[in-house]
Amino acid sequence: MNNNLNRFCEHLKKLQPDTKPMWGIMSPQHMIEHLILAVRVSNNKVKVECFNPPEKIPALKRFLLSERPLPKNFVNPLIGEGLIPLQFNSLEEAIANLNLEILDYYTFFAENSDALLINPTFGELNKDEWQLFHKKHFIHHLAQFGIIVDKEK
Repeated sequence: MNNNLNRFCEHLKKLQPDTKPMWGIMSPQHMIEHLILAVRVSNNKVKVECFNPPEKIPALKRFLLSERPLPKNFVNPLIGEGLIPLQFNSLEEAIANLNLEILDYYTFFAENSDALLINPTFGELNKDEWQLFHKKHFIHHLAQFGIIVDKEK
């Protein structure tokens, strides 16, 4: 498995604690901690249920596999409209934890290449689908803070 997520994390060095989002209410640290949660779902540390009905999953997977970006201001039903309290003492600590969780993600799929894990929006995802999800998700949030363009690969 390639390490696209590590490459995207290089962009995080451009973030400052007071960087303002181009949309949404997250601070840079909230965004990083949000990415940590998503990666923890994909490295099998956090179990979630899919909030979409089974009949919607095929269309959602087609979207996931497309080049279309994630929508701005999407409200994740698992999180709600507000912000989750911060877990880390600083942006730097959160970024360091994200890097560790990404390492665990790659290790998990290296050891469990056929695993299917639930994504709260897209249902069961395999290794390749999780990689696509993370790529879209990281680009979405890096674009939110103006440090990457939506189309960057």
